[in-house]
Amino acid sequence: MRWALPLVLLVAGCSEPLPLDSFGGPAFDPVRFFTGHVTSWGVMENPFGAPTHIVTTDCAGQAEGSDGLRMTQTLHIGTDPAQTRTWHMRRTSPGRFEATANDMVGTATGEASGRAFHWRWTLALQPGNALKNVTMEQWWYLQDDGSMLNRTIITKAGVVAAEVSEHFVPQH
Repeated sequence: MRWALPLVLLVAGCSEPLPLDSFGGPAFDPVRFFTGHVTSWGVMENPFGAPTHIVTTDCAGQAEGSDGLRMTQTLHIGTDPAQTRTWHMRRTSPGRFEATANDMVGTATGEASGRAFHWRWTLALQPGNALKNVTMEQWWYLQDDGSMLNRTIITKAGVVAAEVSEHFVPQH
């Protein structure tokens, strides 16, 4: 029976993620969610699941037109100096969004369905040096109390480098 647990873990690891529409409930709109003041607290983990840093953010978002948002996000990772990311996000059609940011390569595109949102984008850890780029895959889940849980998987060349779990809370 020693082989049973590894077999179960292997099969579970190969399973497909649930489709976005599996998470019914109130429609999650990231433009609306991040308009105003939002803070977060979370934990960064290494590829083996061990916590390595506390992650906090302070976000200030304001409307840009009828379907857009400009958000300044101050990000603290452990004791490193604060980073500032300026986002421009917009709704492109019902349930579809795109964004750019000062440290992003290209444009992020995402999809919302029910209370879930998913997108993937490239972060330039050292702008101008493509060898330092990493892929950010994020899953956001709207909670009944109006807060949001975020799960970020950070990969480099397809290998998990770190993962972040955060809780975002609107302050308005």
